[in-house]
Amino acid sequence: MDRTSLMGHAPAPLGAGAFLQARDPRHLLGLDGVPPGSLLDLLESARRYREKLRTPRWSSDELRGVTVCNAFFEDSTRTRVSFELAEQRLGAMHTTFTAAGSSLSKGESMLDTLRVLTAMRVDLVVVRHRSSGSPKFLARHLDAGIINAGDGEHEHPTQGLLDLLTLRDAWDGRFEGRRFAIVGDIAHSRVARSAIFGLVALGAEVVIAGPPTLIPAEVDSLGAEVAGTVEEAMRGADGVMALRLQHERMESGLLASPGEYARVWGIHRERVALMRPDAVVLHPGPMNRGVEIAPDVADGGESRVFMQVENGLAVRCAVLARCAAALGEVS
Repeated sequence: MDRTSLMGHAPAPLGAGAFLQARDPRHLLGLDGVPPGSLLDLLESARRYREKLRTPRWSSDELRGVTVCNAFFEDSTRTRVSFELAEQRLGAMHTTFTAAGSSLSKGESMLDTLRVLTAMRVDLVVVRHRSSGSPKFLARHLDAGIINAGDGEHEHPTQGLLDLLTLRDAWDGRFEGRRFAIVGDIAHSRVARSAIFGLVALGAEVVIAGPPTLIPAEVDSLGAEVAGTVEEAMRGADGVMALRLQHERMESGLLASPGEYARVWGIHRERVALMRPDAVVLHPGPMNRGVEIAPDVADGGESRVFMQVENGLAVRCAVLARCAAALGEVS
């Protein structure tokens, strides 16, 4: 990939980045192609960190001496804050870089900006960028481990892992034979892609549903089944994820209105009743209550939305620890 291609916003090809590449295990670029055993190891590590994090004021010096730069070229709350907290809890030195007010406004390229930062002896870079494939590009050009915190419409691997951890708890550790529905804007969702890759790798069946204008052209290669209606997708499912409705899709003519979306595709109480009795509801946040998800569902007994947030901190501890441990392996 050259620098010019980084200016595009189309989804990256499948295989734009996999975790635990043989030549450099410092990186977490995506979940596509990750072996099931590696996924399960990370989930177990995250579970252990979650137990530690539930102890008041728990911290460690596990990453003492490791320097992490959080490079966020897109706005973020949950992901950025949870990475910062994970770094603090593990004893890493860390700093957060945002594009606003940086040398990027003076014409400096993303790569040169991060080369400057890594020249200050940064070991790991957590990057979020609107261009698909940008973490892989950086992994090829920087002498640092790269952790993908969301790249365009490609992947959001730590979100995928926290979703898997949430479902692992709900499903008593068994993914085989489970049916999971994802509803909404699949075409533009990096969250959906990481969830699909992880779930399929662990043996679950994934069914997607959404407006035809928001179903990706390459859907057959994702490994998920396409349902014609939200009812078809959710009937008999062990869980569902409602994706956030992005209002820019209406402005571009891909959707009619929030009210029409809620009526046809929204996750409400009657649709939840179509799932199995012990099924759960997920949402990556932030939620548009009353649009993609009804308030009584978001706050209902099936909801695991705030458990996802707790699991996000644990997953990011596990990923940081795994990537930092690899620093010595490739030095």
